[in-house]
Amino acid sequence: MPFFIKINIFAFAENLKTYFWQNFLTINLNIKIRMKQISKFLAAATLFAAFSLNAFSQASATATATATIITPIAISKTTDMNFGNVAVNATPGTVVLTPAGTRSATGGVTLPASAGTVSQAVFSVSGQANATYSITLPSGATTITSGANNMTVDTWTSNPNATGTLDGSGNQTLNVGATLNVAASQAAGTYVSGTPFTVTVNYN
Repeated sequence: MPFFIKINIFAFAENLKTYFWQNFLTINLNIKIRMKQISKFLAAATLFAAFSLNAFSQASATATATATIITPIAISKTTDMNFGNVAVNATPGTVVLTPAGTRSATGGVTLPASAGTVSQAVFSVSGQANATYSITLPSGATTITSGANNMTVDTWTSNPNATGTLDGSGNQTLNVGATLNVAASQAAGTYVSGTPFTVTVNYN
């Protein structure tokens, strides 16, 4: 083979080799650039998708909190209960005192014309205007004594009964009656309870 042909073939091979590596590097660089661009795009798309998912998968609302402090309910005694003058013979009996302050007698008890002081128990209830409240009367008997002698008071009644309603000014009068149990030939004397009875009111 002629010498110049060998040189040309060698030169062609060197040029082809150089051309290949130059283009290979260029292609490889382009691929890397494309991969970076694709990675950035995918990251941006993922972030956008996550943001969109959060934006559409949740909802919020607001509310206010409110509380109203009302006037405390209170009760105070205005007048003590008094059954007045009572007479009894050898037969036991009772005196029924209504919340209106009227009396009636049973058994051997009589009510003298001179009645003495007669009064239902009177209480003043106050609190929130127009509010309703429950009334709790004593569940048992109260003992009233005169020296060594005693009688019992029970069967409590009231007006209003069970539930009361305060007026527009937040007030109401509560009247309480009861029944006095008198033994046969009960000893004379003024009988008073050593422990006052209790009436309780609570808002409904």
